[in-house]
Amino acid sequence: MKVTELVAEFARPIVEAHGCELWDVEYVREGSEYFLRLYLDKEGGVDINDCEAVSRAVDPILDEKDPIPGSYHFEVCSAGLERVLKRPGDFQRFLGSPITVKLYRPRNGLKEIPCVLKEYDAGKLTVEAGKETITFEKSEVAQVRLRVEF
Repeated sequence: MKVTELVAEFARPIVEAHGCELWDVEYVREGSEYFLRLYLDKEGGVDINDCEAVSRAVDPILDEKDPIPGSYHFEVCSAGLERVLKRPGDFQRFLGSPITVKLYRPRNGLKEIPCVLKEYDAGKLTVEAGKETITFEKSEVAQVRLRVEF
């Protein structure tokens, strides 16, 4: 089991007990340092108090379960308004929402396409960009992120 899955398994009930949803768990290397991040979501938005409460509750369990050899920084943050969509449920939840699709290779000269999410089916993404409907195969898409319009 991956570190992120293991941490999600024991962190999820704690996060939910604090009135939040566990949006994502990330374990990444940045420079010479490693970071374990929990991303939270909740109706009306996550604030600093939510992050602090979840951090204080999860930290001792991380010490006890010790899922990561070596040192790392532990952070709890909001998933944010322009969060990354990863799981099929994320895409279903945000159908009709403005998104930005980042591609591995440019299409019509663009690697980032602002559009609206219309359909998601087994990794295949259908969007509306202007008056055009475009379907992307999973293999073309590097990242999909919600887009906030002001």
